[in-house]
Amino acid sequence: MNDIRRSILWVVFGLSMVLIWDKWQIHNGNKPTFFPGSAPAVTAPAASTSQPGGATSTGVPVASGTPAAGGEAPAAAPGAVAQRHEVTTDVFKLVFNSEGGSLIGAELLKHAEATGQSKDKTERPFTLLTQGGGEHIYVAQTGLIGGNFPTHKTPMALVGNPAALTDGQNELQVRFESPEVGGVKLVKTYTLTRGSYAIGVRHEVQNVGTQAVTPQLYQQLVRDGSKLSSETPFYSTFTGPAVYTHEKKYQKIEFSNIEKNKAEFVKSASDGYVAMVQHYFASAWLLDDGVARENFARKIDNNLFAVGSITSLNVIEPGQSLSQQSRLFLGPQEEKVLETIAPGLELVKDYGWLTILAKPLYWLLEKIHGYVGNWGWAIVLLVVLIKAAFYWLNSSAYRSMAKMKKINPRIMDMRERLKGNPQQMQQEMMKIYREEKVNPLGGCFPILIQIPVFIALYWVLLSSVEMRNAPWVGWITDLSSPDPFFILPLVMAVTTLIQTALNPLPPDPLQAKLMWLMPLMFSVMFFFFPAGLVLYWITNNVLTIAQQSVINKSMGVPLKFSMPNFRA
Repeated sequence: MNDIRRSILWVVFGLSMVLIWDKWQIHNGNKPTFFPGSAPAVTAPAASTSQPGGATSTGVPVASGTPAAGGEAPAAAPGAVAQRHEVTTDVFKLVFNSEGGSLIGAELLKHAEATGQSKDKTERPFTLLTQGGGEHIYVAQTGLIGGNFPTHKTPMALVGNPAALTDGQNELQVRFESPEVGGVKLVKTYTLTRGSYAIGVRHEVQNVGTQAVTPQLYQQLVRDGSKLSSETPFYSTFTGPAVYTHEKKYQKIEFSNIEKNKAEFVKSASDGYVAMVQHYFASAWLLDDGVARENFARKIDNNLFAVGSITSLNVIEPGQSLSQQSRLFLGPQEEKVLETIAPGLELVKDYGWLTILAKPLYWLLEKIHGYVGNWGWAIVLLVVLIKAAFYWLNSSAYRSMAKMKKINPRIMDMRERLKGNPQQMQQEMMKIYREEKVNPLGGCFPILIQIPVFIALYWVLLSSVEMRNAPWVGWITDLSSPDPFFILPLVMAVTTLIQTALNPLPPDPLQAKLMWLMPLMFSVMFFFFPAGLVLYWITNNVLTIAQQSVINKSMGVPLKFSMPNFRA
């Protein structure tokens, strides 16, 4: 392959990377970075008038005659005033609404709002569920359909006045009762347990009328489709609904696919859960295995989306009642905790296709943290262990690079001498490789094998809630937010250049220049990356430079930087 063809391939590769990056930004709901006009306008399709499970055309499962609203809270009946009731436990500050007995507020007391790299950390708890006081809406609702029955818009009365989980008390119950609607009363009982992010929810349906009824119970999570403010154009995490079943496992649902009626997930199941996921935190409705349900994900109104399930109840005769038990998880994506709550719930902490590598890496990171007590140093030690595990594989790659660097002056002289005869130049180059027993690709394959491991570690660090507000040293007080003084990104850029300089230059001058420019271009992204991720790359670079230098020295290759001629 001559130099012109090689140069064209490099240009095509670079342009492809730019286009792929722009498409990735559009896919995640962000504006394109390089081609602002390339994002097609998304037009919401007309709402279907036929919804499963007795839903209205807006997509919210409600009873006939009930206002079709998801996150708003208009008066449910003339003169009725919705009242809020706060309940506090050791992990929650919850807000219940008398309208439907819905859960419209949840603060996680053991997780503070992200404050970035600030020494003055706020004590304000992280808000997960919220309604009112801003554009952001995120609530948990339940009700009955299949007739004129109580829904999440029906005024309900709080029984008693539970306010807080007291010392020595392990459980606290919050009970709401609806009036009779269509011959049916609905009683909701929330059971809050000390130290638990899983709330028990019991629905008791009482038939106080004269006719047998067969209602359906819906449980849904309603959230606006806005991305998190912490995301940047350079990295994005998933925000949106998810459905898990034993059959199809974890299925993410993009808000955009719901709008286009292209959402694909298991609709009918007798196991699993429905969830609403965002970076570091999640909520999920958990039903017992064996309970048949119809899962749904719909757009409600404007920027509001709902994910939930509908369960058909047995026939309830007059004077009889029926109970349905479920759980509502609201909390951080702490892997060990999620595994104990429900099968598959730990998958809301999404590692993608590299889960099989990421899970053991997280396990090892957590074990290291148990010894050192600092997540920053745990990251450093984990990278050290990974580099040690790949030591001999890296040595093979670096020896190949050292040989290439050793014969590089000879190749450059030959290229200069035969620059007018590309065919002979290629033959002479292959002859030199054979004489010196050098494989030009010998330094690539060992490194390619390791790439999935380091990508998996990248997702572990990006997804782990433990990094939020976790300090390292000095000015780095939050490993999940960027370095405010850009010290770590600058160190990252310098170490990347040093690492590049230790590698042999490609014979082609254009390739040599691109090999130097590409690391600089990618280093710019690290100015916006979380400090924990940058620390991980710096540690990897420093260890690579050290091992490469030792090998070069042992092979008699001078430790000098190889730099292309940018003037040529």
